[in-house]
Amino acid sequence: MTADVGVDPQILSELRAASKECLDRGLVAAAKWTAELYLSVSTSRRRQHSTTSTALSTYSTSTPARSQSPQPPVSFPDQSPVPTQLLTQTIVSTIPNLISQAIQAPLYPKVIQGQDCEHENEEQDVILAARACFDAREFHRATHILNGCVSPKGKFLRIYCQFLASEKKAQCDWHKLDNNRLQPPLPINGFLADLLEEVQDATDPWLLFLKALFLSRLSRREEAIESVLLSIAGIRWNWSAWILLASCIGDGEELSSLHHLIPLPMDHPLIQLFQIKTLNDLHNSSEQEIQVCDRLLGSDFFPNSLFIMGLKACALYHMHEYSRAELEFDKILALDPHHIDDIDVYSNILYVQDSRLKLAKLAHDFIDLDKDRPEVCCLIGNHYSLRSEHEKAIKYFRRATQLDQTFLSAWTLMGHEYVEMKNSQAAIEAYRRAIDVNRKDYRAWYGLGQAYELLSMHHYSLHYYQRATALRPYDVRIWQAQGMCYEEIGRLREAVECYKRALIPADPHEIIITLKLAKIHRSLDEHSEAVAYHRRIVEVCQADLRPIQDYAKSCLEVAEYEMRIPHGDLNLAKQILDQVAISNAEDVGRAKELVKVADKMIHNRLVAAQQESLHASSRDGLKEGVTVEPRPG
Repeated sequence: MTADVGVDPQILSELRAASKECLDRGLVAAAKWTAELYLSVSTSRRRQHSTTSTALSTYSTSTPARSQSPQPPVSFPDQSPVPTQLLTQTIVSTIPNLISQAIQAPLYPKVIQGQDCEHENEEQDVILAARACFDAREFHRATHILNGCVSPKGKFLRIYCQFLASEKKAQCDWHKLDNNRLQPPLPINGFLADLLEEVQDATDPWLLFLKALFLSRLSRREEAIESVLLSIAGIRWNWSAWILLASCIGDGEELSSLHHLIPLPMDHPLIQLFQIKTLNDLHNSSEQEIQVCDRLLGSDFFPNSLFIMGLKACALYHMHEYSRAELEFDKILALDPHHIDDIDVYSNILYVQDSRLKLAKLAHDFIDLDKDRPEVCCLIGNHYSLRSEHEKAIKYFRRATQLDQTFLSAWTLMGHEYVEMKNSQAAIEAYRRAIDVNRKDYRAWYGLGQAYELLSMHHYSLHYYQRATALRPYDVRIWQAQGMCYEEIGRLREAVECYKRALIPADPHEIIITLKLAKIHRSLDEHSEAVAYHRRIVEVCQADLRPIQDYAKSCLEVAEYEMRIPHGDLNLAKQILDQVAISNAEDVGRAKELVKVADKMIHNRLVAAQQESLHASSRDGLKEGVTVEPRPG
């Protein structure tokens, strides 16, 4: 498939079947995602697809295979891809060969073969009963019912139920240590190694997904990436696998290297959705991702997809395009007023834009809808924070972390509230919890830097600001914060370098950072450099038609420098001094004095120029032998 063709019947078939397969295995989030993506396709395309035969699927179904040697689908490349950038030597050397083997093996495209199909048919009633217990969150009962199942689906559901039960126990044990110094940062699941042993030699792509999940939780990142890529090679549309893969990626460079390991063309919707989602998680979105979202929202793809609209809105938010992001969220809520996903991001946008009434209405609507969603708790917390009711805001942010201790936004926003209350120790604790959840979020590192700056521990602040800039190298605020820290500890050269780095992505009409650079250069007795920045301030302010009060001091600096250096531009100095002298700036008195000095200097320079001209004429006459008659007495 190419981007110009749009959604073809094969993709519609895959989406439809993937939703059922994910739901059968308890992967509710993935099932919901695929079902909603399928419904976002235009009605005419879905109706046309329903009347035609479905294309060959690329994942497990309960239908026996018609052929023992199915061929790879046409949208896959003929050969296993070769990466152009290296993630790690181990992954690069093993993954392409393993994916190639997976493509050629019967499990790809995955259909249940022979004996597995018979086992699944025999266990159908058992799996149905276990699914009922699963839906009732009775994981131990479901595990007991599934004991003895040998089909891949039965085995997957049993191991997944064991995992969820062990996670629940680990969380209960963790909360028993609340307000205790022995409590670890996050719950510890001691059964992961045993669960991993059960899927260690798995070849079924669904079980490979579980293997990747366990490896990721055990911090064996490279092995997790290997397993999840093999799982994706067998089942494309398991969105949970893509999310797991995204969580293993550290930066944009690793994302680029992994693209070449995935057996899908770069213009496939899955690849594009994965890339946008990952870059959003890394806070590294750009206008290119917005264009991809617009393409995927076209009539040939998924024009009604709230998920893709949400991706676009979040990308605009990370780009600080708040007005555009707000319009996108308004469009989402107009289509579905009960859409809770990313509502916390929308509340952040309204908070930044100081939209008090709109945020209050949003909080009122969603607290009635579902007050036990962490996203809604963050929304209400932002509402109280904007009203400067910080204690109430912290109460709701903490409620969000109790509902989901891995909800990153709640920990970060809680830290922000403690900073507002000048409670640095509590802010540090909240930010550290956020880092434990996700070390790739620059906001927590930046928050730690701010918290330590409140304690005047500038060396600590610098360490955390540097971690933040490593994750977000083009953020003006972080470079500016580093520069201020270097100023505080007297390392002015480093401060200059930080402010210069801040100017690179800054608004061309920005003058605050430029003024800081000018002041530092002057304190270092580097007057020409200082005046160059003051001159820039004058040019920007005049171009923007700003009031003279905003740049009067810079005018005086430029004028004094031109009056001080040999052959300075006195006319320029006089011109800008006259502007200050007739204004109501606080430097009017000084400007008037300098105007008088400049007038005198201009007069003296004119007299000197005339005398020099006369002397030149005299020298020229002597050279030509012309006698100059003396004047009569």
